[in-house]
Amino acid sequence: MPKRRQALLEQIGLQVFLLTVTISVLFPILWIFSLALDPRGVDKPLELRLIPPGASLESFRKILLDPFRLLCTDPSNVGSCMTFSRLLANSLLVALGTSVVAVFLGASAAYAFSRFRFVGRQAGMLMFVILIMLPASATLAPLYVLLSQIRVAGEQLRRSLFGLALAYASGTLPFSVWNLKGYFDTVPKELEEAARIDGCTMAQTFFRVILPLSVPALVVTILFSFMSGWTEFILAWTLLEDPRRFTLAMALRSMEGQYATPWSEFSAMSILMSIPIVFLFFAMQRYLVSGLTVGAVKG
Repeated sequence: MPKRRQALLEQIGLQVFLLTVTISVLFPILWIFSLALDPRGVDKPLELRLIPPGASLESFRKILLDPFRLLCTDPSNVGSCMTFSRLLANSLLVALGTSVVAVFLGASAAYAFSRFRFVGRQAGMLMFVILIMLPASATLAPLYVLLSQIRVAGEQLRRSLFGLALAYASGTLPFSVWNLKGYFDTVPKELEEAARIDGCTMAQTFFRVILPLSVPALVVTILFSFMSGWTEFILAWTLLEDPRRFTLAMALRSMEGQYATPWSEFSAMSILMSIPIVFLFFAMQRYLVSGLTVGAVKG
């Protein structure tokens, strides 16, 4: 009986601990939802109420339907202001472009580091580790200069969404190469040898054998690259100049005023921005654990 009671008390203590951790994690999210439903707008409430007085969805309506008056090509013309749909399209183009470039270049480079032996191989992997440790702001000046020197259709690449995606991809490539290289090391070389015996070329072996077997690692790379292109705004503010090419993250940052901030709209915008990331995470959830653990322990 004492043992049963002790086991029961341990289970109760464990459940209380897990419940406390869950509440602590969900607390900021609940506060953001509460702010988004608060109709007081600019006046930031200091007290927390899960259901604020006069709660409404007006802030979501404003974000989704009204133009962003702070992001206009012509301040006197409301029609030239950015809307949520246009900002969403720009963000999707940048985030998807970042993911495609990071996966394509990262997978090909990681396969070379995993399967080939060449001079500077170890030094190259060490450089990728160093680049992973560098903050994003450390590469801001070089990227600005390089992208300004390249012109596409008579315009600086720096000012385009494609140039912004390339800048983001350059920051995600070190992690992509390191993670994918570790995963490729776990794929048996005998499978490649069997494919070569069957008549596959090196490229066919890579696309038909290696990549299908490396879906978990590719999913992790896609998710991290997409999040990088979706949420970053410092580099975007530095490179882009035309409001028609601004992203959701830039619009969210522009809502923060020096003396006052529309906290209801700010919170609603934050919630709407998080929905694609949450959807992508749950869609790829079954691949994430294996992709992170296997790719992280080899090197």
